[in-house]
Amino acid sequence: MLTAQDDLIGHQTPEPFAKAGGGDVRFTERYWYTAHPIDGSELLIDIGLGYYPNRNVMDGFAGITVGRRQHNFRASRRLGTRPLETEVGGLKIEIVEGMGLHRVSLADNPSGISFQLEFKASFPAAQEKQNFRERNGVVEEDLARVSQFGRWRGWIVVDGKRTNIEPELWWGQRDRSWGLRSEMRTDETRPPVATHRNFFWTWSMFQFPESALSIFIKERTPGKPHYLSGTEFRREADGSVSHREVTSVEHKIEWADDPLGQTIAVADFTFAFERGEPRRVRMHGLPTRFYLKAGMYGGLQGWTHGDDRGEDHAAHDVWNLDDAATRAVARTLSDHVVRLESGNETGFGISEYGVAAGYPLYPGPQKFPAM
Repeated sequence: MLTAQDDLIGHQTPEPFAKAGGGDVRFTERYWYTAHPIDGSELLIDIGLGYYPNRNVMDGFAGITVGRRQHNFRASRRLGTRPLETEVGGLKIEIVEGMGLHRVSLADNPSGISFQLEFKASFPAAQEKQNFRERNGVVEEDLARVSQFGRWRGWIVVDGKRTNIEPELWWGQRDRSWGLRSEMRTDETRPPVATHRNFFWTWSMFQFPESALSIFIKERTPGKPHYLSGTEFRREADGSVSHREVTSVEHKIEWADDPLGQTIAVADFTFAFERGEPRRVRMHGLPTRFYLKAGMYGGLQGWTHGDDRGEDHAAHDVWNLDDAATRAVARTLSDHVVRLESGNETGFGISEYGVAAGYPLYPGPQKFPAM
């Protein structure tokens, strides 16, 4: 099927843009953003948008955590004759300057949350190592991802209360991914549910005034990751930005006494690089989190990323994060706001993480799901 996108340059195969990744229905392009203040306010904004050309679907989510309440918005539409428009249900992403300036907005809607925001990069984008996994001759995942740090400007509204966003106080992260994504399958209402065993993982983004570090670790044996990708950026005295790649990571984690799920209290990381001295970072988990199940990660109440929900569909809810039943549905996968210490630098960021039953370290939290 031809679309307006075929009048643009950028084709990678002899197929039209409407057919991607060899026609595999799992082919996905995704945007993701977070924004959080650094003044101690318990606020967090999470935004995501997915494009599934071989399913004729676009979906998205937005959410704002205020203290212990998480306000959620979800939407889906068919691509139809608008495959170029990164907009769904009033959620819109505009790339003003590639790798530099993005605009993200959510129009008034029944959820009670709306916003107009600008993300301006504070460091260059980092390309992660390719995520490729094959099992029994079948490719389960083949994914490229780019991550980037930035500052935010604009405003948000939650239940009629407006908050202005200024870059001096609002830091954040974004990523952009494309390729074949593995199915997480953690929705109890849509079995079978995946069983995860014997691994630890974290995807974390640490930002400081003059440096930043992104890291992705997956390991079954402590100290021997089967996937490791990480990049450090540092702003030099002459205004240039240097970078170096992570070659190994050591971690020591103290888990909070959270009766409802996996929560990191404090973690110490030591990063080694292909050159230069190692870097130590201490991470303190703050109270504020956004549980990504609200954005259909792993599926929520029968709705999974890329599902055809009709021409236009939207839903919303508010979660009490101190409610045991809600946390059981939310599981573990979340963006957890963290405060950071590294030498004489103090920073902030987010950490996603989980530890599965059978991993030799950290037995305490393994009674809860890893994802």
